[in-house]
Amino acid sequence: MNPGKVTFLSSGETSPTGGMLFRKLSASLPRGYRVAILETPAGFEPNSAKVAGRVADAIALRTAEFSPRIDVIPARRKAKPFSTDSVELLRPLAAADLVYMGAGSPTYAVRQLRGSLAWRQMLAGWQQGAQLVMASAAAVAVGSVTLPVYEIFKAGEDPEWKPGLDLFGPIGWKLAVISHWNNTGGGEDLDTSRCFIGRERFDALARIAPSGTTILGLDEHTAAVLDWSAGRGRVEGKGTITIIRDGHEKVLPADAEFPLDALGEYRIPSEPFGVEEKVWEEVRARRAESNADPVLPPEVIALLQDRERARRGGEFADADRIRMEIERMGWSVTDSPNGAILRPLRKG
Repeated sequence: MNPGKVTFLSSGETSPTGGMLFRKLSASLPRGYRVAILETPAGFEPNSAKVAGRVADAIALRTAEFSPRIDVIPARRKAKPFSTDSVELLRPLAAADLVYMGAGSPTYAVRQLRGSLAWRQMLAGWQQGAQLVMASAAAVAVGSVTLPVYEIFKAGEDPEWKPGLDLFGPIGWKLAVISHWNNTGGGEDLDTSRCFIGRERFDALARIAPSGTTILGLDEHTAAVLDWSAGRGRVEGKGTITIIRDGHEKVLPADAEFPLDALGEYRIPSEPFGVEEKVWEEVRARRAESNADPVLPPEVIALLQDRERARRGGEFADADRIRMEIERMGWSVTDSPNGAILRPLRKG
């Protein structure tokens, strides 16, 4: 079994830095790869669809030459509607080559994903080679323990760890991921580093971390890309990452590489873990089916981008003309709240 890369991104997913990261990740994926963007970490916010939509737009813009097919999945909570257990809602997730989750609340994400079909499909897809990109709150949520940011920073709770989704528990890691490591948003009056709670409170948390826990801190606009096939990680972006293990702290700059066992000893099981056979087989079938789907030609992608610019500029006659040109090239265009959906026209 050869799991896909896992990328932890602190911030900047819609920035040029994030765009460069997605371009690098795209280079190792097949042309026309499928992206699933999960709203879950921000599912409690009324604008979660807009937040996820902006990420989708940024990925599409920066990686257009790779022809990604992007789905925004409004799996916002365990309860209906928009359930993290909805089979129909999650169909694009099962087929994804890259899964992205981002900003929101770490503890909310844990509550809505733990044991859910969405989480089990992500585990199955990752173990079958899909890449995971976990940014901001999502990066914090998937650790063995998670930092309750809102509860400490906004509600004044005493610093303590909460159980995380424990993505890496089955391979032997106890990992706590802390995004926004060097945040300075509080200015001179308030220390907002260490994911907004400040160094003093974080140091207290570090002292009570479960035995054997490794802490991975990510500066703003910085990512750690973990590549299981190579057995190595790499620092991407503008800042540094900090690894705290067994009382020792190591800071690695951008472009540095490190062995994955710097985060702890690990072993990739030969058998599927954390997911039942039914879900494993469903994900495998969906991924195989997706690989047989037609891929958008670059010229169609360019026309689609021209049409979107025309629509945003209120030039609807031009947008209609471009739509007809796309249809002449063999693709139907259907507008949805999450953007245009293209499907091949049936011939004959």
